[in-house]
Amino acid sequence: MTRLPFTKHYKTPERTAAAVRHYRWIAQHAKPLRQPDLSVIGPLSLTFERVEGRPAGPEDLPRLAALLGDAHGTAWVSDLALAALRAPHRFQDGTVFEDYLRPRQVALRRRLEQGHLPNKVGLRAMLEVLEKSTEGPSSFYKDSNPRNFIVTEADDIITVDTDDLTLAPMGYDLAKLIAALLLTHGVLPRNAIDTALAAYNEAVQSHDARLGTTDRERLDDFLVLHAVLTAPYIGRNGYRYSWPTHLRSRGIS
Repeated sequence: MTRLPFTKHYKTPERTAAAVRHYRWIAQHAKPLRQPDLSVIGPLSLTFERVEGRPAGPEDLPRLAALLGDAHGTAWVSDLALAALRAPHRFQDGTVFEDYLRPRQVALRRRLEQGHLPNKVGLRAMLEVLEKSTEGPSSFYKDSNPRNFIVTEADDIITVDTDDLTLAPMGYDLAKLIAALLLTHGVLPRNAIDTALAAYNEAVQSHDARLGTTDRERLDDFLVLHAVLTAPYIGRNGYRYSWPTHLRSRGIS
């Protein structure tokens, strides 16, 4: 039986065009991430090959971590070696990645206004963590929610929903994947995070030794940032669980 395609709709032609550029950028510069075929580009919609399968779960974390590391290493060698995390990056094809720092500074200040940070002291602590995280080589952030990775019956992993890409440090998108799994499924198996981090680092370094490694302290900093940034979505979009105690103890409400 022929599967019907999937059509995604956008509010403006600019949003549609940006989604196409980001899709094509991943296809060219982050090839380990397999995407559904894009068949029709309309002014306010994109039509993709329909992918059948299940969303990724905790059991897929080591494999997904290695996949992200491979994609991030590939992108750095291919196109991101000269990108700086503190400034937007424009590529020759017109693709623009937002900088890493400024949008997250804005978002953290908004979280204080929304009551997701206890006070200005907590905000300053988070801004300091964010500032510290701008060190190191640039990668990209695609919002690695487990629902954005489809595991097919053939055990292939297909990446969907790549509309919005920004610059980010190595390891930041891995932390988002771990964060989303924690909020969706609760406590992960013992040593799951350390195993995933080791798989990610091995994949990244296979591309260039200069990329270094993301250590557990840095990954935990990223997790704390994601805890604050995702706070408004707890109880929605499949996020059924709260944050672990050791993250809440770092000034998160």
